[in-house]
Amino acid sequence: MDIFWLFFMLSALQPIIKQKLLEASRKRLISLIERERKSRVVLLVHRQETMSLLGFPLFRYIDINDSEDVIRAIHLTDPEIPLDLVLHTPGGLVLAATQIARAIFKHKGKVTVFVPHYAMSGGTLLALAADEIVMCEHAVLGPVDPQLGEYPAASILKAAHQKPIAEVDDKTLILADQAEKAIAQMRQEVTELLADKYPAPKAGEIAKLMTSGTWTHDYPITCERARDLDLRVNSDMPENMMRLMQLYPQPVRRQPSVEYVPIPYRSSRRAAPEQ
Repeated sequence: MDIFWLFFMLSALQPIIKQKLLEASRKRLISLIERERKSRVVLLVHRQETMSLLGFPLFRYIDINDSEDVIRAIHLTDPEIPLDLVLHTPGGLVLAATQIARAIFKHKGKVTVFVPHYAMSGGTLLALAADEIVMCEHAVLGPVDPQLGEYPAASILKAAHQKPIAEVDDKTLILADQAEKAIAQMRQEVTELLADKYPAPKAGEIAKLMTSGTWTHDYPITCERARDLDLRVNSDMPENMMRLMQLYPQPVRRQPSVEYVPIPYRSSRRAAPEQ
């Protein structure tokens, strides 16, 4: 019986111990990166794909709590010290993303955004505010066109304009009015964030492209596409940034959908290790 209870207690404590060890590993690696780059490192990571409660999916996104935490981290940083922001997010609330973007924009030291995998919507807004965007070769950004509920603002406007006004119901007219304002506000916001990086005509061109519903909201803007848009993007992702993301694992699934031998294979290796 004593052995049973000992086993039970160890089993109950094992996830807690594992989480504490993981947190300690993250802090050590963050400190190492900060010493190497002489910067403040801030991570905004939303792991969400496999999270659920009672069978219902839980979605994480940029919210007011995130904006408070990131802005506090920036306030605790000397204005001249570089800021490195690591993003892994599907986006989130416009208010929260705009607050963070403004804080990034006003930071005097160089701000670099690192995108190991994806930073969509509001995450892209943060990237646009930075001095430099570093993306992995297969990482993506996304458009920052406003969404009203489940509908893209640009699509609401298009639908309202394709009918005679007498045939458009009041609710659609109200949504169209809100959509027009939302697009104008976001375009102005992006233009201001790009103002110190591009001539005014170019900043306005990029802002219009990113906010006016040119693509669907989940359209993947790859590193190559971002360069074509003249965004300040490069693919020189430090290895330690990728190691850091490995310390933010997904919640464990019952059966993994991806498996591989978790060691690096370099060109100097003639063949994969024998099993």
